[in-house]
Amino acid sequence: MYAIFKDGGHQYRAEVGKELYVDVREIEPGTELVFDQVMLVSGEKGTLIGQPLVAGAQITAEVMCKAKGPKLVIRWFRRRKNSRKKTGHRQTYIKVKVKKIVAPQA
Repeated sequence: MYAIFKDGGHQYRAEVGKELYVDVREIEPGTELVFDQVMLVSGEKGTLIGQPLVAGAQITAEVMCKAKGPKLVIRWFRRRKNSRKKTGHRQTYIKVKVKKIVAPQA
């Protein structure tokens, strides 16, 4: 069984036991997080596609820790102007582990 949900402008595919990196929010590790904007649920009984969301479906996940993404290096350069700039960015995420997918009865 898997589900596709949206959170923070991104869409994720969730399966029970899978670890995901979602946008950071102020939440303590060990607490449960519920995603209720489920767009698709596929399982043994078939596939439910929402228009745009599946009513009554939700995904429960446990917050594991805060994590950082890869370092991105941005270089800015203008030739013959002696103008250079180097900056970097590292996005912060929270790591969650999917515990349960609840699908509505069809």
